[in-house]
Amino acid sequence: MNDPVEPGTVRPGGRTARVRAAVLRAAGDALAEGGIAQLDLADVARRADVGKTTVYRRWGTVANLVTDLLLDMAEQSLPRADTGTLLGDLTANAQLVQRTLTDQRQGALFKAIIAAATGDTRTAQALRRFYDTRINEWAPCVEQAIARGELPADTDPQEVIRAVSAPLYYRLLVTGEDLDNATADRAANAAVAAARAGTYRRNTTNASHI
Repeated sequence: MNDPVEPGTVRPGGRTARVRAAVLRAAGDALAEGGIAQLDLADVARRADVGKTTVYRRWGTVANLVTDLLLDMAEQSLPRADTGTLLGDLTANAQLVQRTLTDQRQGALFKAIIAAATGDTRTAQALRRFYDTRINEWAPCVEQAIARGELPADTDPQEVIRAVSAPLYYRLLVTGEDLDNATADRAANAAVAAARAGTYRRNTTNASHI
């Protein structure tokens, strides 16, 4: 039996693209409903109304399927905002994350994938690639702010973007507190204030002197 193609190495078209879309949608639904422990390739095939053999031949394992799902989610995510100010851009980013995490399906889906990533290396790698893709999509907002003189020249753009979403994920995964618009706005304001203060400068050191 041939090994399944590594997800993301080919760009399917036509019927293949439609099958992929149906299967990934079904996989996302199954994850949101029952978590990774309940994700089964045969059940996904049934939900997608696709032949079981097709799913096993193309993806082969649950890890491969989740990897491809995350790739598709990254590709389908909204592009970054361009409001002309760092605060405006990061507020748009925070509100996008907030809407995603409070969506009944998407919030449950992210919880399931993050939980799976704590115990599965392949899922963890796929999740890291997903977030690297999204962070790199929004990093130019910070680069533009540096060019406008809003931030120190040696600010790390990726660290600033991570700082925006970190408190939102903390509420989702740890405290369970409400994730509302005010929380998103506060996260954006805090990231901007910290960045302007030089918190995310690349040459920052924490050396102590005794």
